[in-house]
Amino acid sequence: MTTVLLFDIDGTLISTGGAGRKSMELAFHAVHGRPDAFEGVRFGGMTDRAIVRQGLARIGAVVNEDTITQLIAKYLEFLSEEVPKIEDGKYVVHAGMREAIEASRKRGAAIGLGTGNVRDGARIKLQRVGLFDAFLFGGFGDDHELRPELIRRGAERGSEQLKIAFGDARVIVIGDTPHDITAAHAIGARCLAVTTGGFTVEALKAVGADWVFADLASPGALETLLDG
Repeated sequence: MTTVLLFDIDGTLISTGGAGRKSMELAFHAVHGRPDAFEGVRFGGMTDRAIVRQGLARIGAVVNEDTITQLIAKYLEFLSEEVPKIEDGKYVVHAGMREAIEASRKRGAAIGLGTGNVRDGARIKLQRVGLFDAFLFGGFGDDHELRPELIRRGAERGSEQLKIAFGDARVIVIGDTPHDITAAHAIGARCLAVTTGGFTVEALKAVGADWVFADLASPGALETLLDG
């Protein structure tokens, strides 16, 4: 099976009960004394580095690679503390995700991550629910600040795992935001969107999602993922 599947994390695979946002706000408070840097900002679909860049600009701080890297490091410190604090009912794996990963593995698909999280952030979030080791590769927020480019890197790594040339694989991005859809289409991939992140079916279809389901436990969702 020459298929590469790239799963987004936040709102798609899991919801973390706000641990990521709180950790980012705590990092800005610790470094700049500004817990208000993200008032009114929706993080969905953004990469970690883009979030930090925007936050620094909003508070009038210096924006360069060093200041971004400093904030990311502080964010990861807080994330490792905040993730265990979230109660189980709010830190959840979305319906059908574990089953989809297992079924895709049995079919021989290359199963990776396509996420704006930096790799260490992805690890911290997914290890709590025992999912990080399910993904042997990915495109991460530290590969590139722009989502289409990190998705491309994930697709390239998946193609390498399948031992085929990039472009010869069927690539599907599983995501929950318009950003996932546009990033997938930017590299010639398709996108199966789910509404678990808060966007409606209509909003996701309007951006051009190839398929939209409430979650991967919905009738026909797994079959679509496996067979298109």
